[in-house]
Amino acid sequence: MALGPLPDYPWDLLKPIRAAAGEHPDGAIDLTIGSPVDPTPEVIRAALAEATDAHSYPTTLGSNEARQAIVDWFARRRGVPGLTLDETMVTIGSKEFVANTAHFLGLGEGDVVVHPSVAYPTYDMGAVFAGAKAIAEDDPAKWPDATKLVWLNSPGNPDGRVLDVAALRDAVARARELGAVIINDECYAELGWDDWADRRIPSILDPEVVGDSRAGVLASSSLSKRSNLAGYRAAYVAGDREVLARLLVARKHAGLMMPAPVQHALAVALGADAAADEQRDRYRRRRERLKPALEAWGLRIEHSEAGLYLWGTTGADCWPTLSSLASIGIIAGPGQFYGSAGQQYIRVSLTASDVDIDRAAERLEAAVPGD
Repeated sequence: MALGPLPDYPWDLLKPIRAAAGEHPDGAIDLTIGSPVDPTPEVIRAALAEATDAHSYPTTLGSNEARQAIVDWFARRRGVPGLTLDETMVTIGSKEFVANTAHFLGLGEGDVVVHPSVAYPTYDMGAVFAGAKAIAEDDPAKWPDATKLVWLNSPGNPDGRVLDVAALRDAVARARELGAVIINDECYAELGWDDWADRRIPSILDPEVVGDSRAGVLASSSLSKRSNLAGYRAAYVAGDREVLARLLVARKHAGLMMPAPVQHALAVALGADAAADEQRDRYRRRRERLKPALEAWGLRIEHSEAGLYLWGTTGADCWPTLSSLASIGIIAGPGQFYGSAGQQYIRVSLTASDVDIDRAAERLEAAVPGD
């Protein structure tokens, strides 16, 4: 099946909102895209610099150093012991992995890719690229027999929803019943708040989820948010070695090689727990400042128990809510971009500077009726 016309890039629809917010006398505050604004930790930048003598081609799979760091990080921070090097692989950011996997697994017409009902659009686009059908469905019992690939996203983007061990276990059991590969996108797993602030968010590879076998199960993660490495495109995947071997062949043919200096930086970053914890504290403080201001303004925050976004609604369609925020110079993201289930929601990002978060909170507080 030939690739048909692709949808317009959705963020272009925000131009009128951006223009309206730009008319605020003190300028617009952009709380849309989750791109880090804080510096990359010095220890990681130094690692990148010391690896610049990269005269040889890097491997698609990843260096032993990088993959050992992935193994160690999963054991230390994610509660997943016993991984081996052949159960890990580096990826050039997580977005390309999400976009390419259905195609590289050989899915096509008649096959189904399942993803969350409120979801990052690339899960759907990955099915489009493969010529498969995407279905947004959270209930494993409703996944159709033709399902060949399941994407979970816990913690979720945009809604910050966390799936507990029982929910992950049910999803894995259903995927195995269908003979489908199941992958959890876990990029926000070290950014837990509320009930998850002091306990580990479960990985799909946790033994309590998969039992004594990782067959058919992968976990994908990234250093973009954890370590402010969005510009490095440093991500990784772990789990079933046979599924990874299938993906590796296709990725080799496609030339998907993470640059060698980035692989070294990835290894160092995965061991830099103190720097990651410091960044998490920055986001915690920003969330504690912005969340009550949004609630006082009239936004009901739902889920948002992990990750870098506040997901909320006024009970109305997202576009009037966005217009109201634009009237005080704040730009947020429309829930419509994340599926029909998000039509009444907006996504507000915490990846703005402390100064901009304070400015946004002050504007929201000033706009509260009666204040």
